[in-house]
Amino acid sequence: MSTPGLLNHGMATMASGPDTSAPNAPAAPSPAVISRTFGLTRSAAAKSPGREAIRDKGWWLAHRFLILRRLSQASIFALFLLGPLAGIWIVKGNLSASLTLNVLPLTDPLALLQVLATRHMPEASAFTGAALVVAFYALAGGRTFCSWVCPVNVVTDAASWLRRALKIGSGRAPRGELRYWLLGAVLLASAVSGQAIWEYVNPVSMTQRALIFGGSMAWGAAVAVFLFDLLIAPRGWCGHLCPVGATYALVGHKSLLRVAATHSSRCNDCADCFAVCPEPQVITFPLKGKGGAGPVILDRECTNCGRCIDVCGPDVFSYTHRLQTKRD
Repeated sequence: MSTPGLLNHGMATMASGPDTSAPNAPAAPSPAVISRTFGLTRSAAAKSPGREAIRDKGWWLAHRFLILRRLSQASIFALFLLGPLAGIWIVKGNLSASLTLNVLPLTDPLALLQVLATRHMPEASAFTGAALVVAFYALAGGRTFCSWVCPVNVVTDAASWLRRALKIGSGRAPRGELRYWLLGAVLLASAVSGQAIWEYVNPVSMTQRALIFGGSMAWGAAVAVFLFDLLIAPRGWCGHLCPVGATYALVGHKSLLRVAATHSSRCNDCADCFAVCPEPQVITFPLKGKGGAGPVILDRECTNCGRCIDVCGPDVFSYTHRLQTKRD
């Protein structure tokens, strides 16, 4: 079966472009608010977060999860690229619907929900693929997709880095729950139109298509996300708008893999973790134990990116499981 036939009816339009592609999360607090509320002594908008980590534990340990994430994203991209460029079809399709080695189907849950909303019936392999994806991210953390797989993450990380370098102000970010309203709107639009409407404008698949095949419209989506995050709302797209991220946040709400401030007693209030975290509001209570909070970051908006682990010189943070209760 040629891809993306996995979602044959509702996703047919995706095949034409070789796409190789109760939610009340608070808005991310500004560094000043974080400092006032949690007693941090330095601004989270540090010009060079991670400098102390490089000094204390070396360059590799201060960047390891960032490098591993880029390798993960590049490897996935390369697998999709091998087919159209070299004729080696290890993976066919895109990040919405793919088939690996002509055996393993993987389906984006949001793509499947859109097709079901159109009242079309996908092939059985689409349900199998979605079940496999949901099972994996229910354990690994739903928004792990956002930081370890999604190509748009590279765009938004670049915008965040440049924003710090240029010392651009805090901007105006939409409310965090807006992405869940957009998720509902996407499904409603699919039901009304009879088409998987989001796939026409999905920056994830469009960025993937731009990287492989070019095209002004596809590149335009990536540039628009970059400029929005750079000039208007810090981490605005991934943190506040993207319905794909909303879907995976819901999938991984009770995931086992988590980041924890296990060694919070070592914290020196440098606030570098807040400077690099795409969802800084998730750190505050676990780090300081406010309100009796445990050390584990249980907020579903955490992307499990590991950057807080990288940039922390005293090694306050670590990967663990959601049942961890002890801190030192």
